[in-house]
This record gives sequence, structure tokens and C-alpha cells, in this order.
Amino acid sequence: MILLLLAFEFFKIGLFSFGGGYATIPFLYHISTEYAWYSANELTRMIAVASITPGPVGINVATYAGLKTSGLLGSLVATLSEMLPSLILVLIIAKLLKKFSDNFYVKSIISILKPLGCALLSYVALQLLISDVKDLKSALLLLFLLILSWKSKKDPLFYIIISILIGIILRIIF
Repeated sequence: MILLLLAFEFFKIGLFSFGGGYATIPFLYHISTEYAWYSANELTRMIAVASITPGPVGINVATYAGLKTSGLLGSLVATLSEMLPSLILVLIIAKLLKKFSDNFYVKSIISILKPLGCALLSYVALQLLISDVKDLKSALLLLFLLILSWKSKKDPLFYIIISILIGIILRIIF
């Protein structure tokens, strides 16, 4: 039964998360509150690790959640279930792309989905921020990295490495 639930939940994520791996985060956060597969704190760690590992965030988290829930079989079920809607949609879209690429309604739907995805991501980011920034050090580190990212526009991996190094230094000092 747990395998069917894993398949269903991660199929929904694959089906309704438009905009790349980070667009899956609101759904993954919902799963963390709905089921005991992983906590919100584990989700933030998984996102950090998934950001520096190959593959989309959602797929990496699906693999982890499935492995934690039902071992290797759960990992396969969750991962394939999240990938399946994309595979189906890509096959359908590939067939219809030429016919509908300039369609007004298709362009309108896409233009609505982009800001909606941003709003969902912002909401989850705020929820994760509230749950993870618990002290002045964390808040200052976040503020420093935000300012640094606005000023220098480097690859996100650069900021992840900087935050890891600063976290290690702060852990040693304090």
C-alpha cells in the first residue's frame, strides 16, 4: 500500500510542477507536512544536497523519500512515478508542437503558469526560512549571501560552497 501512495504522490508532483526541479519544492513541502517520510528540516537539507548533485531536485528528493520509506523498491517507484508524467507530456507535446506553438491559448496558459510557479516557490521559501532561521548567525549568513548574490551574480554553486565554508567556520568558532 505504501508503494501505491508513493507512486500516487510523486506522480502528482511530476504532473503538476511546471518550471523545473525547484518548482517541485511546494509539493515536496506538502508531503513533509502530510506524511512522515521526511521532515521539513530534512527537506531543506535534501534541497541543499540535491542542488549540488546531478539531476533535478524533485527527482533526487523522490529517490531519497522512496528509499527512506520503502528501500530500493520505494526509491525506484517514487523516482519513476515523478518522471512518468514528464515523459508522457513530452511525447504528446512533441507530436503537437508544430501545430500549436503559435496558439494564443497555449501562450496565455504558459504566461499564467510562470508567475504562479514563482508565487508557490516564494511561499515555500518563506515557510522554510521561518522554520530554519532560528538564530542571529543564520539570519546574518542568509542576509550576507543574499546581498552577495545580488551584487556578484555568480553560479549558485558558488554560494552553496561559500555557505558551507562559513557554516563550518561558525561551527568551529562557536
